[in-house]
Amino acid sequence: MASLRLAVDAMGGDVGLRSTIPASILALNENSQLHITLVGDEPAIRQQLEKARFDSPRLTVHHAPDVVPMDEKPAQALRSRPQSSMAVALELLRDGKVGGVLSAGNTGALVAMSCIIVQRLEGVRRPAICAAIPADNHHTYMLDLGANVQCGAEELRQFAVMGSALASSIDGLESPRLGLLNIGEELIKGTPILQEAAQMLEGDAALNYIGFIEGGDIFSARVDVVVCDGFVGNIALKVSEGTASYIGRTLREELLSTWRGRLISLLLLPVINRFQRRHDPRYYNGAVLLGLRGLVVKSHGGSDAKGFLAAIRHTSKAMKQELPARIAHQLRDMPVLPT
Repeated sequence: MASLRLAVDAMGGDVGLRSTIPASILALNENSQLHITLVGDEPAIRQQLEKARFDSPRLTVHHAPDVVPMDEKPAQALRSRPQSSMAVALELLRDGKVGGVLSAGNTGALVAMSCIIVQRLEGVRRPAICAAIPADNHHTYMLDLGANVQCGAEELRQFAVMGSALASSIDGLESPRLGLLNIGEELIKGTPILQEAAQMLEGDAALNYIGFIEGGDIFSARVDVVVCDGFVGNIALKVSEGTASYIGRTLREELLSTWRGRLISLLLLPVINRFQRRHDPRYYNGAVLLGLRGLVVKSHGGSDAKGFLAAIRHTSKAMKQELPARIAHQLRDMPVLPT
């Protein structure tokens, strides 16, 4: 099996080295085909590796003296951070030295830098952020999750093609079921843009389009890929994560508030723990930025080592499946409207 070479933006995110280095070490220990390049402040990275007493020929360090702040605007990051760990990692991908980039850094800057440094696939108007969402007996892929606040019908159609390619590549689904997120299932519901996108998808025989879906369908066994604009998608994602956390938290509080509840909790807490693990966003960490010439994956900015390890696993799988090439193949024969 060919080696999988991954560049990790070691400095990005709210946690930085305290998350990226332990996760990288764990990933290398469990995957003998994986090679990781940690990109960032080399002295700081070396110091952490010495503390962990870890040394491997499959782990290298590439110095980058700067970091993109989490609150910096994308345009400012493009102009003033050419030597940031994020930009340097993307340059390694552009130059073919690695097969993928993983960053927990500033999302807007990552999207903007990826479009400039890695560049979009031919015909792709806008890249889209896609991640897995826990659902009945499987997981649903949802895009866009924040890269594009506003989208036209053609962008939504391209998101559908790319999301379908992702589900086919990662999960081996022959014909992923695809739905457009709307305020109702009826054909007359939704904005003119959604109506136009639906007509496009209905006319594409290569896609398994099942029609409009509602918010509750995201978590059902009815659909494999959910398509929406980044404004709606990001809100839906954060609400679902917050709801799962709220339910688990309030159940614990109620059970522990009385002596009867504490007795019952001896039986119920294992069930609650399994529920929380099943819906823990750390286990679904790693959102792919689809539509680029190379593989770029965004980790949650606040990920701990366990969450970042999940993102490394997800990225490794996408590298193994050569995801960008698969998406390019599916897009190649798709007619694209003039820009």
